[in-house]
Amino acid sequence: MSNLLVIIPANPPDRLDKALAMAVPEEAALSRSRLARLIVEGAVTGPEGVARDVKARVAEGQEYRIALSPPEEVETRPEAIPLVVVHEDDDLIVIDKPAGMVVHPAPGSPSGTLVNALLAHCGDSLSGIGGEKRPGIVHRIDKDTSGLLVVAKSDRAHHGLAAQFEAHSASRRYLALAHGVIDGADPRLRGTPGVAFEDGAVLRIATHLARHATDRQKQAVYFDKGRHAVTRARMIQSFGRPPVAMLVECRLETGRTHQIRVHMAHVGLGLIGDPVYGGSRRASVKALGAAAELVQAFPRQALHAAHLGFLHPLSGQAMAFDSRLPADMQTLQDALEKAASPP
Repeated sequence: MSNLLVIIPANPPDRLDKALAMAVPEEAALSRSRLARLIVEGAVTGPEGVARDVKARVAEGQEYRIALSPPEEVETRPEAIPLVVVHEDDDLIVIDKPAGMVVHPAPGSPSGTLVNALLAHCGDSLSGIGGEKRPGIVHRIDKDTSGLLVVAKSDRAHHGLAAQFEAHSASRRYLALAHGVIDGADPRLRGTPGVAFEDGAVLRIATHLARHATDRQKQAVYFDKGRHAVTRARMIQSFGRPPVAMLVECRLETGRTHQIRVHMAHVGLGLIGDPVYGGSRRASVKALGAAAELVQAFPRQALHAAHLGFLHPLSGQAMAFDSRLPADMQTLQDALEKAASPP
């Protein structure tokens, strides 16, 4: 058991769980919901003793100690899970990951991950760089995002691929179905901080991204702190009468956590089905007709890693891979196209 000392900062939120979520260091990885559970369980001690009320008021400078149990070790075992292998050689493997699969094990997802499947598929050849829990993982995509990613099978390949992703020279393009449309004449869009239009009606979004102030499981847009992030979005097709949704291609110049989802939400074009950043927008029944119900019920962020390009880390050969929309997104796109067709 360890104790984490937290000092309430200036101008704290009006309740204990929110204030602690703002004050705990990022490396502690404590979400507001977990902090609320710790408070209720009596694991938080403040100026007046054990604090069990998540809504208790706090003041600047108060000290709180959070009793934390050591994290449970996650044993990463091979599991015979089917994989869609797009390419494989002695040094790397390219996978088309389905939505719903976590990339690497964690306390909340100890099994059934891509790493478990790769350990079974690749055996001892999988690179150990990145740690026991993330062997061979150079980059990742969210659990409920589908599509392409490359995994290293040798140490040399891992170093070479990691260098390309760090230098942002690897090419990544995503397809998404989103609320709203990109319109260069839209004054709201042009007036959004961090937004610019480039040739070809490309929307460039440049901000900083960092942990959300009160929800440590989310990312948020900032301009005075965080890591630089740039996304370029190009509308491929609009849907609805009038247009209220679109198929959009997003290109990553940088690769930050949740980058596309946060940036699209920042400009008011949240992804369909996104439970975290999509907001409470409801599809227009009048504009989308029968497709509106399907849009509203879509169970995940409609985001697919459709293109991946890089130089082979050993041979130097240019490699490029493309993946079609998965069945659920294709069904949604078909319904949107039908809704946009003349009666």
